[in-house]
Amino acid sequence: MGAPAHQRTSLPRRRFCAWLREGCGHGLVRGNAMISSAHARTVANLAAASCLALLLGACGGGMSLPSFSSSAPPPEAEPGTGPEMPASIRSDEIVGRWGLASFQNPADRARTEAAARSQCKNPYVITAGSSGGVIMHLADQATPQELRLKGSPSGKNYIGPAGPTPGDQDREIVSFDGRVLITRFIDKDAATRYGNMVYVRCAPRA
Repeated sequence: MGAPAHQRTSLPRRRFCAWLREGCGHGLVRGNAMISSAHARTVANLAAASCLALLLGACGGGMSLPSFSSSAPPPEAEPGTGPEMPASIRSDEIVGRWGLASFQNPADRARTEAAARSQCKNPYVITAGSSGGVIMHLADQATPQELRLKGSPSGKNYIGPAGPTPGDQDREIVSFDGRVLITRFIDKDAATRYGNMVYVRCAPRA
């Protein structure tokens, strides 16, 4: 498990603020690290699970995480929570190499997908967990961990720790067609900061 969300470093925070000044997400991530989108106070390292860089929120070269930050309200959460149930998406369906970017305004989705695709030169890697889940990061956590794909009575799918669904640490799978995965955190603060996370599947290695 990663450190609690309140344990945040000042260095990533300064780097993220520098990104805000520069605009359009240039240099948000170096190596395999992810930065939260607009108005973040903290930065999470979404490093490739197979090659975690110790660069939470680094603002150097390499993979960047463009974010188009027009204000948009987070999606409404399902009323209440229910017991964990199987998802309609299998964990092995999202294992792989992904280009990553984010948006807030739905009108920016198409260009965000293009921006994510351009990150495949330095992808975010989702690997299979030992217990049937996937290795990914929670919001504001530097260390990836095994998360589960969870279903709900409404038919929505989520990625998060074991337990009632949707949980505060879960992210909803907004859409998935096998090629493009879009997720959004349930926690309103995290949803505002990270926006809609767009994962575009990278082509297999030659």
